[in-house]
Amino acid sequence: MYEAPGIGLAATQVNVHKRVVVMDLSEDRSEPRVFINPEIEKLTDEMDQYQEGCLSVPGFYENVDRPQKVRVKALDRDGKPYELVAEGLLAICIQHECDHLNGKLFVDYLSNLKRDRIKKKLEKQHKLNA
Repeated sequence: MYEAPGIGLAATQVNVHKRVVVMDLSEDRSEPRVFINPEIEKLTDEMDQYQEGCLSVPGFYENVDRPQKVRVKALDRDGKPYELVAEGLLAICIQHECDHLNGKLFVDYLSNLKRDRIKKKLEKQHKLNA
């Protein structure tokens, strides 16, 4: 995650079939958070738009609308349950990473046209690198 560089990673992104997310929004990478079996509850209908990118779709960034405020219930790295209310970038990251656990990517929130353009560019890059 840090080497990529990224601020979050879901276990499914590295072919580990567990419901685990790790993220670190600190500037000095000193505050990793672990979410085991996270469950998200939307706390508002208000939406925030952030430009998201993803280690699974490298080099592409698009605006995505997500709920502004969420509650996440999870287990910590010691297996203890905890609850967190998140807003802003933390809320966006939690939702983004938990989407991975449910088989979704940020591009799934885009229009078909934008998603198809990204897919074609990725296929072209793959052919050039093959």
